[in-house]
Amino acid sequence: MRASLKQKIITVCDSKIAQKGNAVGLSFYAFFANKNDDPELLMEAATWWIMTHRLDHFEKALKIRHLVAAEMI
Repeated sequence: MRASLKQKIITVCDSKIAQKGNAVGLSFYAFFANKNDDPELLMEAATWWIMTHRLDHFEKALKIRHLVAAEMI
């Protein structure tokens, strides 16, 4: 997954956790606008979420943040 998407995921997760606490859940759609203006990027996130990690539709933001942060090392 490209670095810019990883950074966006970290930023969104941090924001959601700050707003709603550690138990907040989200889907990979949380990282995109309500329109499909970048289908390749959307598929990249979907592939990472569904195929690579076999995550449920909704997951804890904290879990997603940890997964992405581990890949950035």
